[in-house]
Amino acid sequence: MRRSSPKVLAVLLVSTLIPAVPAAAAEPPAIVVQNNATQPVFSRADAVKQTVFVEVAGTDSDHDGRPDRVAVDILRPKETEQGLKVPTIMEASPYYAGIDFTVPNHVVDVDENGNPVPTLRSSQARPEPLVFDGYYDNYFLPLGYAVALVENLGSGRATGCPTTGDVNETAGPKAAIDWLNGRAKGFDEAGNPVSATWSTGNVGMIGTSYNGTLPNAVATTGVEGLKTIVPIAAISSWYDYYRANGGVVAPGGYQGEDADVLAKAVLTRQGKEICRPVMDALTAAQDRITGDYSAFWDARNYLNDVHKVRASVFVVHGLNDWNVKTKQFAQWFDRVRTPKKIWLHMSGHRDPWSLRAREWFRQLHGWFDHFLYGLDSGILREPAADVETAPGVWGQHRTWPLPGAVPVHLWPGSGGKLGLLPKPALARESFTDQKERTAEQLAAAAPGPDPNRLAWVTSALPADVRISGTPTVTVRASLRDGASPYLTALLVDYGTDARPTGASVPAGETWCYGESVPGDSGCLVLRNHALAETPFKVVTRGWLDVRNRHSAARTDPIRPGRTYSFTWDLQPNDYVFKQGHRIGLVLLSTDRDFTLRYPPGTVVEVSPGHSSIRLPVVFGRIR
Repeated sequence: MRRSSPKVLAVLLVSTLIPAVPAAAAEPPAIVVQNNATQPVFSRADAVKQTVFVEVAGTDSDHDGRPDRVAVDILRPKETEQGLKVPTIMEASPYYAGIDFTVPNHVVDVDENGNPVPTLRSSQARPEPLVFDGYYDNYFLPLGYAVALVENLGSGRATGCPTTGDVNETAGPKAAIDWLNGRAKGFDEAGNPVSATWSTGNVGMIGTSYNGTLPNAVATTGVEGLKTIVPIAAISSWYDYYRANGGVVAPGGYQGEDADVLAKAVLTRQGKEICRPVMDALTAAQDRITGDYSAFWDARNYLNDVHKVRASVFVVHGLNDWNVKTKQFAQWFDRVRTPKKIWLHMSGHRDPWSLRAREWFRQLHGWFDHFLYGLDSGILREPAADVETAPGVWGQHRTWPLPGAVPVHLWPGSGGKLGLLPKPALARESFTDQKERTAEQLAAAAPGPDPNRLAWVTSALPADVRISGTPTVTVRASLRDGASPYLTALLVDYGTDARPTGASVPAGETWCYGESVPGDSGCLVLRNHALAETPFKVVTRGWLDVRNRHSAARTDPIRPGRTYSFTWDLQPNDYVFKQGHRIGLVLLSTDRDFTLRYPPGTVVEVSPGHSSIRLPVVFGRIR
């Protein structure tokens, strides 16, 4: 055996007397930022998935004596288990557990008193919401975001009852935001408490249709932690979804639907019978007879609390959306006072990703990076409004409506002419209400005579004319010999053109992102507008219950044969009438696809010289 040298012994002795210096602690994982943008460095395939049941404190909508709960499904980068803290992109929805398609709509054929006539109640299938599987998680999770899907009260695994837009439904996703900020209780399926230790507390809500309406609702609570919302095809006032100016008016494509029908359709929880009294109360309170604005609708009007909104707002809407009509986005965008942005496309009730995918994701990425991570992405230095004016043709503007719009009045004249000068001495004209032909059928042959409507049309336009904003119409008229209280106005573009149908067609290109390859849910088939060659287009329309001429909240009967002045708004729009086309104003009573259908026969007598339509014109000439 060899003996150690004195030098080696000294080293050994010192090493036993001095404690070892521990290795430097590993740095926790972090996001990667390049060019002021988060980079896709986290694996979607390895993401952590968990379900948390969040208690909605102070809310017992099913009256069972216990606080309601909502189920929250979460996907987050696996690095959040190693100390990474991330913000959350949240989509709340009543649709995750499907829809009860057996719920029938209300009868829309009514008697002279507005009561439904004894006919078979029809059930119209509401399609599943437009959802791209993996839209948010595939794109944003690799960038360093968690994604949370929240089931609404009364749906799926949640408790409580759906109540179509009031504070009960707002409370569910708000509670989920509170949980992400440590202010609410959450539990796993075994009932064990769960905390969001991985959450920064910053939340962005996004969604389409009902899923886009909930962000508006939650934002009006001013809940701390909700930094931004992206409401797509979203409602800002439920009255304006199911009513208009005192009249019962359906969302496009769903005649007879109302607040109670929708609540019953999304009531998919276990033990749904407990919600029957809540459903009955909705039916009783919504009032399909008068259509008046009431406390029921006021509780579902988010404009009342828009001053409480602290989150930034990125509004997206289709200019041809007749389900959630354009008034919904216009009044919301006008009143929001936080940083805001707007996208308006020419399609209908849909998410815009397939129409302009790369630019949509670029802007949405910059928006979330700025408001959820605090990065200077430059998005707020870009123009606030993106507006599509022709299929695939987009313009950027400082705001919306476009600055510089001037109100231009067009006046009915003799021989079906619509012009710039009033002619007060014109003879009165009349039409008789009917309920079998649609508004489009009545408008087709204008300005030719028709016993069931009146129509006036301009001369061929010498140049393009663009409107941006809300048209209004004033009609001096009397009603007699019938029961219908409706006046309907249509703004029509007469001129053959290839116009978007609201549908879309594949453009033949597939775009993938993240870890995806063609065929995965992270790949988009880019699409174009489907076009149809049509001789005219109803650009926008508006309705009035003449008994509500003074207020949407008050019914004032009219005296048959007495002349009144009626003024009401049409749905906002941004539209270009092309050179050579003609602008038309069409008046009718019952709008078969939207209004209640009273017995036919109401005679409407109009004073054309004291009637007009006012258009918000940005540029162009009318003669």
